[in-house]
Amino acid sequence: MLRILLAALAVLSSPAFACQGLDKCSLNGRSYHVVPPEDWDGQTPLTVQIHFHGWARQGEVPVQSPRTGRAAAQAGVLFVAPDGLDRTWRFRRPGSPDTTFALDVLADVADRFPTDGRLIVSGYSWGALMAARFACESGVPIDTLLLIAGAFPPGTECAPRSAPTRVSHVHGTTDTVLDFPYGPDGSDTFAVALWREVMSCPPSAQRSFDWQAVSWLTHTRHEWECEAGLVTMDIHPASHLIPRGWVARHLTEVLGPLD
Repeated sequence: MLRILLAALAVLSSPAFACQGLDKCSLNGRSYHVVPPEDWDGQTPLTVQIHFHGWARQGEVPVQSPRTGRAAAQAGVLFVAPDGLDRTWRFRRPGSPDTTFALDVLADVADRFPTDGRLIVSGYSWGALMAARFACESGVPIDTLLLIAGAFPPGTECAPRSAPTRVSHVHGTTDTVLDFPYGPDGSDTFAVALWREVMSCPPSAQRSFDWQAVSWLTHTRHEWECEAGLVTMDIHPASHLIPRGWVARHLTEVLGPLD
């Protein structure tokens, strides 16, 4: 155990790992944050999760949050949080310069850390919309797309080179920041309509059930087994937030429990 710890400390003290956590990594006049998982040995290749923060924030916020960065660290994932220019993201139209920046961040991370080729893309609020834009136009393979309280409507230009293997969305019905996106005839799964189209899903969910991350917040999940993979939508009665335990649960579902 001491030998592993000393090896890890030696690696983490090298220039390639110089910026971590709250220390910003500088890149092309901008910055991002990166956090390796707990108990990482400094050598084992890591799954990468790039997470886009909400409006008026920076990457240091999700890095410190137990619901995002700390959940990723506990799941054995390398958590990457870019800083939005002027604390926001340019997601409204194709050709976003923030997509280019995020691709540069991922390339820089791959130069600094050993990675296993798997990519999880996530975002909250404005960041969920940026995560969706990234998935639509980046051209890189995405294993899982996690969208929290922010959804593109159907008709948004989105033609990914290859669809994610899984898309999961969560939204609160009392959200008044980015209102819960009810669809025609009061449909409560409208938030994933775009992804159901992109991933060639059946018209109706094959499975629906309730689950709880914490005792006071029940989620209703709908699942579609699609030609390109899995689409899920979790609905809860709270407002504009990242539900406690939601990211952790989904990382476990995607990656499996740690040994």
